[in-house]
Amino acid sequence: MKTVLVFMMIGAIVGAVAASFIVPPILSWYNEPGAISPGSKVETLCNLPELIRYTSARLLRGQLIGALVGALVFAFPGVLVARRRPAAA
Repeated sequence: MKTVLVFMMIGAIVGAVAASFIVPPILSWYNEPGAISPGSKVETLCNLPELIRYTSARLLRGQLIGALVGALVFAFPGVLVARRRPAAA
């Protein structure tokens, strides 16, 4: 059981780190002003504090999702390793 938890923790860390690199480019692409209405003039007036809260919340949510996915993915190798080991007496 301890092995599974170790693998899940490693997976959570790997997932959070991967999300730190994956989520920002996706957020910038998703929120790019010209992508919504190509060909029209884009005005870039925004409420900066709201934009910062929005972006930070999305990044943290992406890291949480990455950590959960990593923990679940790494749980399977942890279970396999734990089953292969003989039980301690």
